[in-house]
Amino acid sequence: MTSHRPGLIALTVAALVAVFLLLPLLAVVPVSFTAARYLSMPNGNYALTHYRTLFTNPDWANSILLSIRIGVVSSVLATTLATLFCVGIWMFRPRFSAALVGFVLLPMIVPPVVSAMTLYFLLTSLSQVSAIIGFDTWLGVVLAHVVMIVPFCVVLIMVSLSQVDRRIDLAARGMGASVWQRATRIILPNIKFGLLTAAMLSFVLSWEEIGVTLFITSVNAITLPRLMWSGVRDNIDPAIASISVILIVLTTLVLVIRMLYSSLRSAPKH
Repeated sequence: MTSHRPGLIALTVAALVAVFLLLPLLAVVPVSFTAARYLSMPNGNYALTHYRTLFTNPDWANSILLSIRIGVVSSVLATTLATLFCVGIWMFRPRFSAALVGFVLLPMIVPPVVSAMTLYFLLTSLSQVSAIIGFDTWLGVVLAHVVMIVPFCVVLIMVSLSQVDRRIDLAARGMGASVWQRATRIILPNIKFGLLTAAMLSFVLSWEEIGVTLFITSVNAITLPRLMWSGVRDNIDPAIASISVILIVLTTLVLVIRMLYSSLRSAPKH
């Protein structure tokens, strides 16, 4: 049986590309240990001052907690809406299903600036109706993020549904199962990994979203990306490098855990 393992040249090229892509990230690490009050290399003077700032300055803690809250709520809402839409399209196959899917995917196609302007005018109008959800409120940010990330959830869930055999749904319907029973006991269990992936991706997209957030927030709803952007734009706060290093470490840990879990699942059982 022919082996399809990559050769030495392919591995070398892949390693060079990886180093080229990762070097800018690694350059942030020494900057985070500078003792200066601006972004600069340590020059032999290493300090944890800016790491302590992340825990002593309430602005950073509040922005992190707000980003987590917005990310969790946006992820739950976006995944739920996308699941209802995709399961409905898959089960009932309406005549204009392609047009409906295309309409839902519009935020993915439209330039972000256009979406940001549209959501800005929408939220400012909602602010006149209620102060709870509108411009510069965390619920307003949730609404905007849901609009932006639902298309990505729809794509992932539709891909999962495309791998489900319709015959099991037809068999359940032939045996008298209701629409609710077919959806909850037949379809959803078969796409649970797709739902989990959609929820995780939507949280990440909400966590890192900055373009739309800049348009719809001012001084009250300050998410972590907006605070980092403000620090770079206004005073070049070195704490930005520190929080960047922490995020890089957390992302690396998650990827390593995911790879170890996948390797354990794929390992042959004796």
